[in-house]
Order: sequence, then C-alpha cells, then structure tokens
Amino acid sequence: MSELATEGQLATEGEALGLLARLIQFNTVNPPGDERAAQEHLAGLLAGAGFECELLGRTPERPNLIARLPGAEDGPRLCLLSHIDTVLADPAAWTHDPWSGDVADGFVWGRGALDMKGQTAAEVAAACALARSGWRPERGELLVVCVVDEETGGHEGAVWLTEHHPDRVRCDFLINEGGGWRLPYGEQVLVGIGCAEKGVFRFTLTTGGVAGHASMPDIGDNALLKLAPLLQRLGERRPAPDLTEEPRLLLAALGESPDDALGALARVRERAPEIAPVLGAMLGITFAPTRAFASDKINVIPSRARVAVDCRVPPGLGEDDVRARLAEVVGTEGYELEFTETVPGNRSPFESELVGHIREWVRVNDPGAVCVPSVLPGFTDSRTFRTAFADCEAYGFFPHRHMPIALHGPLVHGADERLDVRDLAYATRFFSDVMRSVLG
Repeated sequence: MSELATEGQLATEGEALGLLARLIQFNTVNPPGDERAAQEHLAGLLAGAGFECELLGRTPERPNLIARLPGAEDGPRLCLLSHIDTVLADPAAWTHDPWSGDVADGFVWGRGALDMKGQTAAEVAAACALARSGWRPERGELLVVCVVDEETGGHEGAVWLTEHHPDRVRCDFLINEGGGWRLPYGEQVLVGIGCAEKGVFRFTLTTGGVAGHASMPDIGDNALLKLAPLLQRLGERRPAPDLTEEPRLLLAALGESPDDALGALARVRERAPEIAPVLGAMLGITFAPTRAFASDKINVIPSRARVAVDCRVPPGLGEDDVRARLAEVVGTEGYELEFTETVPGNRSPFESELVGHIREWVRVNDPGAVCVPSVLPGFTDSRTFRTAFADCEAYGFFPHRHMPIALHGPLVHGADERLDVRDLAYATRFFSDVMRSVLG
C-alpha cells in the first residue's frame, strides 16, 4: 500500500470515528425513536459524496434512508444495512454519559456504539470516501440502507420498506449486524460469519385449579402452586441438542465431534467459557420462562395460572419439534400449551459468493484465521430481507480484532456500551474493500 493510500485510509478511519461520536449524540432510543435528525445527517453526508438519497417512512418522524450509487453495467446489487435506533439507557449506571460519544481510553462510549451505530459509521464513512474518490461500481449497484425501528421489530423500518417499497431495497447481497466476532481457541483463531438466526416460538403453559378465598387456603385448589414444578424443571433441565448445519460446521472447526454436542460444549466451557453460553444456544431449542401470571386480586386463590416462555428455535425446526423437546423437559401432563408467537428461523448458505469475498478478506487481513458459520440466538433485520427476497444472500459481519467477545457481548444493551477505536478502523477497512471486491 502506498503512502498516499495509507494517508487516505487513515483519513477515512478518522471520518468513521467522528461520525460514530456524532451519531451517538443523536438520542434515538426506541420507543419513540425520533430518528429523523440522525437520518438527515447521514443523508447529507452520502448525498455530498455523490449518492442518490431518499428518505422514506410510514411517518415523517421516522424515515428510512436509502442511498444508491449505480454502476456502469448491470450486475449484482450489494446492500450495506444498519439500523439507527437503540434501546434505552440509564445515565446513572454509566461511566460516560450514554449520549456523549466520548472518545476515551481507546474506546468510543455511548448507547449504540456496538448496536449498531458503529457499523453504520463504518459503512457510511467507507462508502463516502470511495464515492468522493471517483469510484463507481464497474457492475451492479451499491445500496447503503439505514433503517429505523429494528429494536422493536422493524415494523416502521425493514418490514415496512420491504412490504411497501420492495424495489427500492431489493438486493442480491446484504451485509448486516450479527457476526464478525474473533475467537482464539487453542491454536486456532475462528472468525464468525452470521449465516442464520433462530426463530421465535413463544408459548404459555397454563395450569388449572379451583378459586377460593385466600384467607382459607385449603378451600381452593391453587393453580399458581402447580406452576412451581414446571418452573423448576425449566430451570434445571435442558432439551437435547438439535444440531443444524451451522453448529455442526462450527463444532468441526473447533475440533469437536458434532455427534457429541454436549461433550463438546462441556470442553468449550472449560477452554473458552466466554463463548459457551452462545454456543449452547446454537445447539438447539431453548426455553426461558420470563413472566408468570395468576390471580388479579391478592385475596383470591387463582383457578388459572400461566407462565410465558421465550422459546428460540433453529432454522428448519418448528412447533412439533418444540412440543417434543418440551415434553422431555417438563413432561406431558398437568398443563395446557398455547403458542402465542411463531416466527420461523432463517438462514443463508455458508457456501456462497458473498461468503467467498468475506473469507478472502479475512485470509489477507487476519492470516491463519478460519471463518466459521454462526447462528444468532436473537434476530435482526436480515430475517426480513431473506423473507422478502428469496435469492438474497444475507450475512452478519462487522469484524473485530481487539475487543474480546467476553467484553463485547455483555455490553450490547448494557451499561457502558463502547467500541474499541481500532476495531472501528478495522471494520471501516473491511467495508471499503468488500465494496470494491463485490462490485469491481
């Protein structure tokens, strides 16, 4: 790399740093969101660099930003996707004000630094620098899409866009959040590419009894007490693994046998405890009881009681699989089961053209590291694009080299959220390189 190119890259990385600090200063906590000011700021930067920009939203206060840079010839459309809204923050629990955007101790501090204004800043800074330099895709088109409302389901953002303006955001390749972690494991270094997301199959378990006055406990049949053994089993037992393609490949890369998933998890817990919770969630269906309900009045013995369970399911599995694993954990009697929300899991193949570009970049920039597929226990806007556009290859990737996953994971949605300045620069280089790699 020439001295001039190095200086140019440093300038781009500095631009990403300044942009992230500014984006954090826009309070976009959702609800209510109020993302418009941040979106107008980003649109101004992209338009000034040569992008065709439009703001589209169901309401004027919450527009989505679509920036387009067409190429000279027909070809694939690459979309760099991010969301600009964040979860809430309690300033009293923070070392730095969550909307300060302070740069201190080698980090950028603030709500959204990791989820996911850091990726927005890296994508936009890289795209603007390339466009200002005169670069245009040799083929296809570059889209930079910043959406609202991801944190509460995307109904004002990705869902609304793909339903009402699908042609504006239709794409062949998509890079979003949900991957890029780096893990030294023994003599190996693994880099995760977010290939899949688990589905949501939430349900309630209801127990029955006989109501009565609480002053005479023996007069009724307390349904709430019947929840206790169910909750105890949910806390003590785990369903057997249901290994899908992605965790099988990940275990193999770890040097573990996919046919001994529980043994592999135990060994990973000893060698790399920081990833054991995430790996465990990848291995199959999970149950997490989160809310319980019984009597509306304190002096009435409840005749009905129920517990709400957040259930996450690997792509390719559904209600029948949930019922079977639930029976293993709590048995089949003493409750009624009702599904309250079902959203199937989603995935893109690990062997694909876009993954090839990511692997090549990692090979050059992190020699010896091995790319592995990962399953996100939660969900992102990638699920919306995969559903809307069947041929879209969508992956989560925001590469890190310096911030360990043990620090990174707990800070997402937590106090003192922050991003290592070196990782922001590293990711900015990735987005600059991958745009040219994919589009020429």
